[in-house]
Amino acid sequence: MNIALIAHDSKKKLMQNFCIAYRGILAQHSLYATATTGRLVEDVTNLGIHKFLAGHLGGEQQLGAQIEHNQIDLVIFLRDPIGAKLHEPEVSYLVRLCDVHNIPMATNLATAELLIKSLDRGDMEWREVYK
Repeated sequence: MNIALIAHDSKKKLMQNFCIAYRGILAQHSLYATATTGRLVEDVTNLGIHKFLAGHLGGEQQLGAQIEHNQIDLVIFLRDPIGAKLHEPEVSYLVRLCDVHNIPMATNLATAELLIKSLDRGDMEWREVYK
């Protein structure tokens, strides 16, 4: 499975901790991330991550193109619903794309954990048929 990881600035540490906790599961899949999030996760997990540009420099659009071409199976976007900065990736754009293309997406830690555990159980295998 191809998993996209994105985090607003105030959630990057949470994303690192999430990826440390679920490193064993994530290591079995292909990981994609916007530049800073990808670098920070790589630093603490040693996982290989394909990094797009920074979100505000076009990484969000690069990820969106992958979603539009059905090349992403799951998106974990830890967002700051209150203090997101103007330069940070826009949530509504990616949510809309995931909804249109039937891609599971988590925008908070609770949903991210549910999706990653579902992935580990094999509940996401329908994505292979869907492709």
